[in-house]
Amino acid sequence: MIDDKIRFMKDFVTSEVILALIEDKGLSVEEAMKDFYNSEVFDRLCDTETGLYRESGGYVYELHKTEKIHGRLIQTEV
Repeated sequence: MIDDKIRFMKDFVTSEVILALIEDKGLSVEEAMKDFYNSEVFDRLCDTETGLYRESGGYVYELHKTEKIHGRLIQTEV
């Protein structure tokens, strides 16, 4: 039961990030999925130990944008 809830939360955040990529970057669904699925942020989202699945799609999208700018994941908040 808990695993199903976590999976749902991960999928929900993923769909929000992909939608943001489509809207902000003008990517196709396939391009947005490929872009996000091949990111370090997505790897962290899938790792339950990080707890990233509990964050909002907007927060995860901002992490993804930062990763794209710097070429790696950098969390800028203190």
